[in-house]
Amino acid sequence: MNNEQSANLLSRRMSRRTLVKTSAVGGALAAAGSLALPFSRIACALTPAAAEAPEKVVWSACTVNCGSRCPLRMHVSGGEIRYVETDNTGDDLYGGLHQVRACLRGRSMRRRVYHPDRLKYPMKRVGKRGEGKFERISWDEALNSIVSSMRSIKARYGNEAFYLNYGTGTLGGTMTRSWPPGETLIARLMNCWGGYLNHYGDYSTAQIAAGLNYTYGGWADGNSPSDIENTRLVVLFGNNPGETRMSGGGVTYFLEQAREKSNARLIVIDPRYTDTAGGREDEWIPIRPGTDAALVAGLAWVLITEDLIDRAFLDRYCVGFDEKTLPASAPKNGDYQSWILGQGEDGIAKTPAWAAAITGIPVERIIKLAREIGQAKPAWIAQGWGPQRHANGELTSRAIAMLPILTGNVGIPGGNSGAREGGWELDFVRMPALENPVQTSISMFTWTDAVARGPEMTALRDGVRGKEKLDVPIKFIWNYAGNCLINQHSQINRTHEILQDDSQCETIVVIDNHMTASAKYADILLPDCTASEQMDFCLDASSGNMGYVIFAEQAIKPRFECRTIYDMTSDLAKRLQVDEAFTEGRTHEGWLRHLYAQSQKNIPELPSFEQFRQQGIFKQRDPDGHHIAYRDFRNDPEGNPLTTPSGKIEIYSAQLADIAASWQLEPDETIHPLPVYHAGFEGAHDPLRKKFPLQLTGFHYKARTHSTYGNVEVLKEACRQEVWINPLDARARNIANGERVKVFNDRGALIVAARVTPRIIPGVIALGEGAWYTPDANGVDQNGSINVLTSQRPSPLAKGNPSHSNLVDVSKVEG
Repeated sequence: MNNEQSANLLSRRMSRRTLVKTSAVGGALAAAGSLALPFSRIACALTPAAAEAPEKVVWSACTVNCGSRCPLRMHVSGGEIRYVETDNTGDDLYGGLHQVRACLRGRSMRRRVYHPDRLKYPMKRVGKRGEGKFERISWDEALNSIVSSMRSIKARYGNEAFYLNYGTGTLGGTMTRSWPPGETLIARLMNCWGGYLNHYGDYSTAQIAAGLNYTYGGWADGNSPSDIENTRLVVLFGNNPGETRMSGGGVTYFLEQAREKSNARLIVIDPRYTDTAGGREDEWIPIRPGTDAALVAGLAWVLITEDLIDRAFLDRYCVGFDEKTLPASAPKNGDYQSWILGQGEDGIAKTPAWAAAITGIPVERIIKLAREIGQAKPAWIAQGWGPQRHANGELTSRAIAMLPILTGNVGIPGGNSGAREGGWELDFVRMPALENPVQTSISMFTWTDAVARGPEMTALRDGVRGKEKLDVPIKFIWNYAGNCLINQHSQINRTHEILQDDSQCETIVVIDNHMTASAKYADILLPDCTASEQMDFCLDASSGNMGYVIFAEQAIKPRFECRTIYDMTSDLAKRLQVDEAFTEGRTHEGWLRHLYAQSQKNIPELPSFEQFRQQGIFKQRDPDGHHIAYRDFRNDPEGNPLTTPSGKIEIYSAQLADIAASWQLEPDETIHPLPVYHAGFEGAHDPLRKKFPLQLTGFHYKARTHSTYGNVEVLKEACRQEVWINPLDARARNIANGERVKVFNDRGALIVAARVTPRIIPGVIALGEGAWYTPDANGVDQNGSINVLTSQRPSPLAKGNPSHSNLVDVSKVEG
């Protein structure tokens, strides 16, 4: 059964209005039931008390890290969630206050609340880390043990030895917010007690955030997807909202409705024929992973030589396109145009033939695409976050942005910056975390190195910020609402070896809802409440031209011995004697009322607290209609300069030239002042392909949000974990569709079913990220967890995760 058939099966199953009996498993109700009207109800057999009790509807939310934030209307009877529906306010029109309909993941929330793997009470480790052996303890014992360890480690190593690990399991909350770690209640607690080793970057956007910072200054903004109604051409580089942002709060519906108005052509550039293409596209251009910058260079050669560029825009708004605007510190012929035409340092003209040999895209198609981009007025060009998640990702992100820059499509309706789509947001106030007294930070991706060799890590080699080197290793890790301790962090086998040695990192505290792969590495496990068991405000992440906030009321009482994150941290603050600074005398609800009152000053249209509590969701349209990134800069560049050193778009970055000259880099690493193409490591043309001939790239799978929902059986059954492989590569290995295969390299191996499909190009395989790591006795993962195969070697500039730069091979599992 393929994924399309599975999805249809799930749709049919979830449409039945049947009551399914449940059984008690470990004290938790087994998840059961269906979704209906449409995909809206999760029904279950009620306890006698629930069956007789009147039903009430309570607004809640799905707060996971998918790029959306969706309301859930919980139908509660007798203290139990009976079934789940979603937003029923507004309409289907994306020019108004549209409905924010949750996808099937969010509508399966009840299955997470009542899952048998729920963490029920505090526990402490009794086996080796990773074995998952724990014994039940009291809350007092758990918190006292944590405080004792904190005091001991602080006395011996100082606050720099404490680290807040990356976690996005409850990203959308206000009080419950888990990302960025520096904005969480854990951070507030630590900041009241002397601080902690901070981090920069994130697993989603490390390379693009760093790369485009040197082009636009700060986080690179993009036009809202609703603005596609004003364009003539949409070009998406590795941008797949059809799977990554499926819900009504996301991007897919904007893309469809806006294109209906504009009749814009849609071109999708991706190694995989994604669901975003899926018959909607006018053309799919398959490309070898990690070669997008080479394609852009070939396109730029055509645009420049055929005079399809906007020279007036380049002269006024940009630095470094040609020698006229090149900084004085730059070398002769160090400009972008010279590099493209072969007059720069390498002397190679970046012709379509040059680009075709690298990317695998035919010469004539490169020429045609360049002319389409150059002649479409305007063109909406955007990149997803897949292309930058490579060893050369910083260069790739800057290169893709060159297409709208060259054609003058930045800062106008129907254009875009080349970044991912942006949007308009409400100015809603979230829980303050206070200032961290420790100024040192590392890349979020290098925390395992900071455990294993902390004092060896330097600014020039490892990207340490705030000082020249780390003084101490990480000795204490907080892991709140995240599976990056093992599952979502690269090179799982290396991480496993580092964490098993508890003489290195002495204490790991995990706060979560379920026994995840990462939770098995805890020394102390604290059971958190789900969003359904506490009150919070939940904010949207990407809804285009509409901002909204959800009042997530407490639908049911906390199950078992679960406690809210505010309750836990307040109790710890009291034990650490910083409770007055931490709580400021407010309860959980007191803080929400305080934050709401502050938000009302920013958003006068917000109703009263009690009115909002009743209506469940507040929506507001962008007063400008569509969000246009850098519109003010385009209208008046002198009055509204960018935050780059020059105040302009920096095609040539003098800052990057300085970094390239001073940092310690490996021979196959490049930091460059121009957005050039460099292959990076483990790419399409790496000599290592003789041993491992297939490029492995990951993708965000619609059955999970990263690893969240990864234990919901009905979603796993409908969208099974499979590795995509082209028929040519499968035939060479005698692999048939559906057969179990072994995917391996020198870092590890996993077993997974093969999906033989022409929707992936030859020489490339693809595997959905987020499957829960499940090793056998030999350490071979049995569940298709991609991070067994990925590398902990960071990218050169951002020191980020090159999760899609992997060389592997595949063999059939016999017997």
